[in-house]
Amino acid sequence: MNVFNKLKNIFSPKAETVELNDRRLLEILGVENSELNYKGKNALKEATVFSCIRILADSIGKLPTKVYKNNNGRQSAAEHYLTPILKIRPNPWMSARDFFKALEVQRNIYGNAYAWIEFATAGRNAGHVTGIYPLDSSKVEIYVDDIGLLPHKGKLWYVYTDNKGTQYRIDSDEMLHFKGLTSDGILGITPLDELKNTIENAGAASKYLNNSFKTGLQTKGIIHYVGDLSPEAQRIFRERFEQMASGLKNANRVSLLPLGYQFQPLSLTMADAQFLENTQLTVKQIAAAFGVKNHQLNDLDRATHTNVEHQQREFYVDTLMDILTGYEQELTYKLFTQKELDNGYYIKFNVNAILRADPKTRYEGYRIAIQSGFMTANEVRALEELEPKEGGERLLINGNMMPIEMAGEQYRKGGGENGE
Repeated sequence: MNVFNKLKNIFSPKAETVELNDRRLLEILGVENSELNYKGKNALKEATVFSCIRILADSIGKLPTKVYKNNNGRQSAAEHYLTPILKIRPNPWMSARDFFKALEVQRNIYGNAYAWIEFATAGRNAGHVTGIYPLDSSKVEIYVDDIGLLPHKGKLWYVYTDNKGTQYRIDSDEMLHFKGLTSDGILGITPLDELKNTIENAGAASKYLNNSFKTGLQTKGIIHYVGDLSPEAQRIFRERFEQMASGLKNANRVSLLPLGYQFQPLSLTMADAQFLENTQLTVKQIAAAFGVKNHQLNDLDRATHTNVEHQQREFYVDTLMDILTGYEQELTYKLFTQKELDNGYYIKFNVNAILRADPKTRYEGYRIAIQSGFMTANEVRALEELEPKEGGERLLINGNMMPIEMAGEQYRKGGGENGE
């Protein structure tokens, strides 16, 4: 048996018997057995999940991406051909902002985000990246040769299936793979799978509240009747009574009952069911799983004017820094050649849009940096996106300062006895 037949036997679908009432049959057909279906993109129907993913996607999408070169310090390599691709247009279909937002949404929904790298195959720019295209994560599969079936044991590749069913084999060096939380380093884990029950609870609470408003927030109850009714009579009475007593147009109106009927309301309220407490707890659990702070979801119970800025920095340190590190490492490793990596090229997000403080605090920091000789005036003006000024490249320092080895020299000049 040759290598091709071995691969065909390994990856060909296996026959399996599934009963008609088996839940797996519905999953194979793509049908969710429960009315609360929050798998994949359906999770965005839940308000808290949508808000968390939107906050993360917006935070990544608004950060500019730059190419740097490590040359005894960091300096921008603005002339590199990758700069306009990463900063302006990764592909003809979308801007850099839309590109990274799409990747972040896919990463949070499926635990993995994929982007195919297009290379030039001819001409003077052969081998250069010409475009980067995000793929639907639900249509990508990962294969690892861990048994030495192919010449290079441990080789990893991806298989992408388009909308027409055509499959494409993509090598790992042609695919950007951004992961969420991972247990094996190869495949990411989405919070949606681990929080399935919590998200369904949040969706059920939303449906319960929605249905309550649709019925005019009227209390349900039991109707007592002395006598016996046929099943058909019960059905007719129930339909007519619900039509009369339900709906927004019937809210707070008087309901009429025939002689011999008595209505006893059920007094279970939202407060009795601890509806609000459970809803708030569910929101906090989902937000914590995505690393989103409560104040970003308009939960300002413990937020003040002074600590919101601190919480925003916590959001960067606790959540975004790890996400951005994953993006930067994957982009740097896959987009640069080995020679460029050896020369110190790397990709980094500019996080000043998140960490930038108020003007008074920024200007005070700039003043200290300039007076201590740490930054030049033009470097500070560049951070504020201002034009450089003549003479602004010089480092300035306070004239009263001196090297530590010269401390006490002034006492040896003309002071003391016998000229000492």
